[in-house]
Amino acid sequence: MKYICLFFILLHTSAIAQISPGPRSLAMGSSGTALQDVWSLQHNSAGIAHLKRPIFALAYQRHFSDQELSTQKAVFAIPFDKNVIGLSFQRYGFNEYLEQVTSIAYAKNFSGALALSIAVKHHQLSVAKYGSERLISVDAGMQYRVNDKLWIASHLSNPAKTSFNDLVGTNLPLALSFGFSYVFSDKVLVISDVQKVLNAGIDTKVGMEYKLINWFALRGGLSANPFKQYGGFGINYQRFALDVAISSHLQLGYSPNLAFSYEF
Repeated sequence: MKYICLFFILLHTSAIAQISPGPRSLAMGSSGTALQDVWSLQHNSAGIAHLKRPIFALAYQRHFSDQELSTQKAVFAIPFDKNVIGLSFQRYGFNEYLEQVTSIAYAKNFSGALALSIAVKHHQLSVAKYGSERLISVDAGMQYRVNDKLWIASHLSNPAKTSFNDLVGTNLPLALSFGFSYVFSDKVLVISDVQKVLNAGIDTKVGMEYKLINWFALRGGLSANPFKQYGGFGINYQRFALDVAISSHLQLGYSPNLAFSYEF
């Protein structure tokens, strides 16, 4: 089953070694360019610039209910003055095919309205019987608060187009995304992304978060290319948070995602 799943994943995307988003943005259509939380390290690291306390989070995602094909993630952010340093790690695949990405990001908050970031990532790809390779890539991100309700953002991944050389059929994408988030009220947040991957189609994503009460939120979303449906919820209690998301693929089924975080 895991080989079938991996075949469909590579068939529907033109690139590999992409970072999987955190469960909050995943539940909202995998759209997170304009979000602000610790999982922004997986989507657009400019979003960590507004953090006030150190935060640590862990996540686990099982792909299409397969026992072996999964993603494990860990993120940690440390704010100081108007600067934030973030560390992240992601492991995806199974014994015969494994991707690992470790990154360090720096984000700066300019007067509360503008946030800029840069991230350096170390990628490792291992394929059984074909060997393994490593490379370094760079990402850059921006978020801008237009007013109290509207944020706009952009993110550029791998502008130097670094690529694995010896593993045929693998490459690291150059991707550009634009997004916005709009707060309709203290209960409703709407978010959307438009992403373009070089030599691939444009993907449009949209999602919504609705806070039933202060500590409990429902989330849902859609993405267009390929078409996927998403849903989930979040629970915040004092400094602890639990986020759950699930995505649905037309051919392969459901992928659950679970994360815990603690704010120091």
